[in-house]
Amino acid sequence: SPFFFLFFFPLVPHHASVVVANAIIAILTIGGQQLFSFFTFSCPCHVGQNLIYGLAFLGVPALILLLVGYALNNRTWRLVTGKISPFQEGTMPNRLLQCKLTCFVLCSITGRALVAPVTWLAVTLINGSYYVCAMSEYVSVHYYGANPNVTASERRRILAEFPCSQLVPLELTRARDEVILLLRYQSQVAGWLLIAVVVITVFLSYCLASCFSPLSFLHFRYWSSYVHNEQQLFDEATDQHSRLYAMQHVKKFFGFVPGSENSENRKYLKIDEDPVIRTQL
Repeated sequence: SPFFFLFFFPLVPHHASVVVANAIIAILTIGGQQLFSFFTFSCPCHVGQNLIYGLAFLGVPALILLLVGYALNNRTWRLVTGKISPFQEGTMPNRLLQCKLTCFVLCSITGRALVAPVTWLAVTLINGSYYVCAMSEYVSVHYYGANPNVTASERRRILAEFPCSQLVPLELTRARDEVILLLRYQSQVAGWLLIAVVVITVFLSYCLASCFSPLSFLHFRYWSSYVHNEQQLFDEATDQHSRLYAMQHVKKFFGFVPGSENSENRKYLKIDEDPVIRTQL
């Protein structure tokens, strides 16, 4: 329906400013990841700790960035504010349409919020340090080229020390290099696959949204300009109206408005006339 499209249209990131904002977020995330890795990351090189430590550095910052992306998006609060309030009952009788609108808004918010965490995951996987630390002790046995008669627990302990070159004996240097190369290969392939999947998904999403749009390209550009101008004018009108409304109440209570004529001569008028305040002076 036209109402459905007009509601969803402002949520589609079609402005060049959105692309620039996403690029800035990605660049800041890449820089933050590099600094974060340089100053804080240090693999424990211990059995059972490497996996937890590596996955924590991979997943926890991405989760935090996702939550921050949701929190900093005004549409998130526009979507959730007053949803369970009794005053909202009956405002939209069509439940199916309401669900569709909510899903589209949530998808738009999620798309913007995923920019930073996906960038974090892609950069960390391409870098490979976190993945090498997390998966070193789980490398296949045939990469261990020293004594094949060691126990499984001893083998895992030696493999867990591979991310720390100073802990590896000289006779295992070649095996360590092979393991590190293998793990970096796996990590970087996973990182590039993640980037490819995200790019293809975004491209197909835009293509499908354009194909099912009831408007032509020129109409779409017109509505883009209209929505931008409407939001800008609404914000300006809201600020002016609230200021005028506040000035009326302030003037009714104090008898003057700060910054107006004769305000300096009348600013103590209400205090002098108030018997409670006058008795305390």
